[in-house]
Amino acid sequence: MLYNLELDRLIARIKETQCKTILLQLPDGLKPEAKTIVDTIRKQTGAEALIWLGSCYGACDVPQGLSSVGIDLFVAWGHNVFRRKEGWE
Repeated sequence: MLYNLELDRLIARIKETQCKTILLQLPDGLKPEAKTIVDTIRKQTGAEALIWLGSCYGACDVPQGLSSVGIDLFVAWGHNVFRRKEGWE
């Protein structure tokens, strides 16, 4: 893989917070790596990793209605850091 996605950092966070279901949002350029990313997360944490299949235009493009999906952690890879202020509605 050409990018350092800091999977070790994500895996540590999943273990630390005991997340069971993770939703991953990948920009189109990383979608070919989706299976490798999901397999790594599942193998090292036992958590269910799901891929958001909608379009993604960067870290600011957060899907609507995430609070009703039933996930423990949402991870968006993009060009910039995204800091959530309140809720996902």
